[in-house]
Amino acid sequence: MFRPMIKFEHRPVRHGEDWIQIGGAVRGVGSRIHDPGGWVWALLEALDGTRTVGQVVADLVRRFPTLLATDVQEAVNDLRAGGYLQEVEAPVQDGRYERGLVLWRWMDRTPGRSAWDVQLLLAQARVTVVGVGGVGCTAALDLVLSGVGHVHCVDHDVVELSNLNRQILYTERDVGCPKVEVAVRRLREHNSDVQVTGEQSRVDAPTMLRRLATECDVLVMAADTPTAIHSWTSEVCQETGTAWVHGGYDGPQVTVGFYQPHTGPCHDCGQTARLREVAAGPPLTFWSPGTSRSKAHAANAVTAGVSGNYVAHAVMSLITGVPAIPANGEFGWNLVRLQESQRVALDSPGPDCPTCG
Repeated sequence: MFRPMIKFEHRPVRHGEDWIQIGGAVRGVGSRIHDPGGWVWALLEALDGTRTVGQVVADLVRRFPTLLATDVQEAVNDLRAGGYLQEVEAPVQDGRYERGLVLWRWMDRTPGRSAWDVQLLLAQARVTVVGVGGVGCTAALDLVLSGVGHVHCVDHDVVELSNLNRQILYTERDVGCPKVEVAVRRLREHNSDVQVTGEQSRVDAPTMLRRLATECDVLVMAADTPTAIHSWTSEVCQETGTAWVHGGYDGPQVTVGFYQPHTGPCHDCGQTARLREVAAGPPLTFWSPGTSRSKAHAANAVTAGVSGNYVAHAVMSLITGVPAIPANGEFGWNLVRLQESQRVALDSPGPDCPTCG
């Protein structure tokens, strides 16, 4: 029989006599409840996992004679629909994911779902990471540590000394070794519960991406060459229905984009919209002394790591729905100002999009 209790992470706080904050102060989780009569606070106090809903309702009606049983039942239903209630859960048997389970429980507002349900979705998922450089190393490590069931790494390159300021899976003794071999070995050392595989391959055509996309639930595009690789990924994933995520950085500007095909605009919709905006603006003149120089790859462990962490966060959101981040857009953060600096998310697919329009 259902004996509901308030999630510990969502424990309420009473502000004076009239207002209650539940779910904490994190936007998207917390809520304010107006409680001039005090009975809502009494209800929250009663939801401690020791009584059935019927017993809680009877207790509240007895203590507040003017209160209707239907009002109490509706309030319990609202708390459950908001994701603030849980059934008393069994103790965690495996300490590996204990802290992660607490975080899933905190962020998940799906009625009736336990943190173990979320963890099981990760365990059943297959993710392919194309490019185990700065972003890919961090993303792959996050996914393995978090318990994603199968992580497959793809890269053609070898470890170079210049990689070591940001690519966290490699050390000095790995210089000259294939990245995939080292990455797979290190990732396996971190979590023997999951399957980690790899292939030393160069993704140089959509046909190879199509094979990779059909073999996974989510594809991470952490490579930046060839130039058209993101558009290839958008096109292929649109065909296969595979969710995909990309991340990167341009100096201190860190970005992540994630897409669930056939549920909204694709990556190329945003690219087409950007090109349209540029074409509608004044002509651009670039600094002539810089045209003969190649752009330096400005990055360190922070920029690569922040982007990779966001990528893994987006992947797990696509797999589990926790947190419920709207897909089909791109986000950017300015590490100079420590604030969100851009968001590209169209309301609907673009009619002139070459991929899904």
